[in-house]
Amino acid sequence: MDYAELPLPAALDGLVAAIWTIAGGTDAGDWIEQDATPDGCIEIIRRIEGRSFWDGEQPPLFATGLNLSPVRFRMSGDARFIGIRLWPWAWAMLSDLPCPAFAGRWIALDKDSLPGALLTDPDMTVPHLIHAFAAARAQPLGKHVLAATSVADIVAASGHGHRALQRWFERVVGLPPRSYLRLIRFRRTMADFAEPATTLADQAARHGFADQAHMARDFRLLARIRPRTARATARGPFLTGTD
Repeated sequence: MDYAELPLPAALDGLVAAIWTIAGGTDAGDWIEQDATPDGCIEIIRRIEGRSFWDGEQPPLFATGLNLSPVRFRMSGDARFIGIRLWPWAWAMLSDLPCPAFAGRWIALDKDSLPGALLTDPDMTVPHLIHAFAAARAQPLGKHVLAATSVADIVAASGHGHRALQRWFERVVGLPPRSYLRLIRFRRTMADFAEPATTLADQAARHGFADQAHMARDFRLLARIRPRTARATARGPFLTGTD
């Protein structure tokens, strides 16, 4: 399996976490199984070729909601995908369907809908995103969430009280603030596994865990495996060969 992330322009900072591609790289008769780990994002995905299954066969164009545990999915060896990984507040700028409405599952997208049209022409994905967000109502709290390591940080930076912040998270994200910050910390730690020379203890300290044992507890909760195993099997946000 070949996984890659494309460079992002500054205009998409705080809105798009990644634009990515996956290719199975084998024959149509082969099947590839892997686990997609929680990453705190909404995904808009177009399957260009092949087939894919997660709780049933998926359509060529779909979106996936927030997950709190790994999702096992299968793709045919000839499958090719392009996807957009959006922060929840960015999804709210593009769609009237709230994130909590499809948490833990996927939904089919119409190619003529605003989210679906973003991937009509893969070569135009970045210009389409920039245009769509320029015309949308901003969600300024998002940048404070990404810069925070605690709920108190968001309160201090945004000027919102705790109750107002909780209401925003309920409506836009579908998780309490503390739970969502845990997801972001986990995602960043997974991304850091691309640097295997760094020790697990250093990675735990870098991402704000109290210690390596604290990181291990979060990985058991969100990845269902130990950090060391995750680092050995991670391909971006995907885990392979963990059975």
